[in-house]
Amino acid sequence: MSGPQRTRVVAFGGGKGLSVALRALRCLDVDITAVVTVADDGGSSGRLRIDRDALPPGDLRQALAALSGDEAAARLIQHRYDGADSLSGHTVGNLMLVGLLEMHADPVAALDEAGRLMRAHGRVLPMASVPLRIEADVLDDHGRPTVVSGQHNVAVCRGTVTDVRLAPADPPVAVEVLSAVAEADWLIFGPGSWYTSVLPHLLTPRLREAIGKSGARRLITLNLSEDTETAGLSLAGHLGAFAKYADGVTIDAVIADARAVGYPDPVASAAESLGARLVLARVAREDGTPRHDPDALAAALRRLLLEADDPDDPATMETPRRSAGE
Repeated sequence: MSGPQRTRVVAFGGGKGLSVALRALRCLDVDITAVVTVADDGGSSGRLRIDRDALPPGDLRQALAALSGDEAAARLIQHRYDGADSLSGHTVGNLMLVGLLEMHADPVAALDEAGRLMRAHGRVLPMASVPLRIEADVLDDHGRPTVVSGQHNVAVCRGTVTDVRLAPADPPVAVEVLSAVAEADWLIFGPGSWYTSVLPHLLTPRLREAIGKSGARRLITLNLSEDTETAGLSLAGHLGAFAKYADGVTIDAVIADARAVGYPDPVASAAESLGARLVLARVAREDGTPRHDPDALAAALRRLLLEADDPDDPATMETPRRSAGE
């Protein structure tokens, strides 16, 4: 007789933020699917995207490295070539993924094979089946509006982002992604670059619709500090930006570092506007750097994802699991 089914978690994001979330989830006995942004156009990913007409591999590589059950393989795919030749700046993993993407017509099949090679503790899927471009409306330091195009440019732009969108506006989404969302027990957003890694999932109509229809509980892990693209945007403002693109999608819980939040009322109020309650926990590294500690984040996630039915646990979820389509 088989045991109880493991909790199924889908984590959305890209880059280092998603990587730390996946490392935290690996500490738990859960079934992990990572849904990864495919809009990177900088560095090695940008070059391969142009030269090989491929999905940008960098964020996918980082997710695979975070889930890898082979430490030596994870170090290898993260190795970046230096020097002044044509390989300079590329990583082994980016080149490997582009090769697999060229060998398989289906990007999901390519990533599944990469996962097998890496002995991944979970599945890595692309947010869309084609490369995406991010565009943002930005007010510069003098209040003048401008359009910034490209994930890299948006990530490093100076000014205030007022709107963000994708091109193509309605990209194809793999059926495996939609199925994972529909069957999930938890959907997790963040941490990560808000406009270029977290929110793009809500900008994809088919994926946003699937997120809204899913019966899963939903959780946001807030960042610890501003980055360039969110300069001047408070933690409460991060939740406001999420709500702007969520199209009515509600959230059950918001995790924030107690020290990063400071006075919690504005963040708690913003969380409540999404239907969520704020869970304060020490999830930052103890060395003072503005980075999440995977072990500390794992402890906070464990209380929410796996111990939510314990009435004596302070992190017990008060919102019942929704019916699909609600």
